[in-house]
Amino acid sequence: MSRNPDSTEFDALFLAHYDGVYRLLYRIAGTREEAEDLAQEAFLRLAQQRFQSDRSHNVRAWLYRVATNLAYNALRSQTRRTRREAETFQAAALTAAAADDPAEAVAQAAERMTVRRILAHLPERQARLLLLRHSGLSYRELAEAVGCAASSVGALLARAETAFEAAYRAEAAAEEE
Repeated sequence: MSRNPDSTEFDALFLAHYDGVYRLLYRIAGTREEAEDLAQEAFLRLAQQRFQSDRSHNVRAWLYRVATNLAYNALRSQTRRTRREAETFQAAALTAAAADDPAEAVAQAAERMTVRRILAHLPERQARLLLLRHSGLSYRELAEAVGCAASSVGALLARAETAFEAAYRAEAAAEEE
């Protein structure tokens, strides 16, 4: 039985991009299960679009954009937000119990939650730029993923980094008080 050429092309795209999409979604969603569900949905949409890697489309940028949109839509759901926070606290407690240095494990879990909280309060475009850049996208891919000119990505990214740093410092100062 021969394989459908579209299926072969999709398999190649899946193998090339799944790990990166999953890692991005894990950073946004915070749980393995949610990241897997969102990645599955992103690749389902890719299959429905029937993209091919030799076309003029930048499949990676398109896929990351779809994935981040799916993740932000999921974050908007209050039920999921509440469940995710409860799971994060539970995971932190389990990690602390199993770690060589429980205090370090708790500190790392708290740091991850702080970063997620700050990203959730940034404007969506800024949070998306920071997450996608951290995932390794080039400026050209970032421009395509967020829908802006490639020449403006540097300035937009700098503003996003400045906003994140200011929020992070404000949160750190509030914790010290």
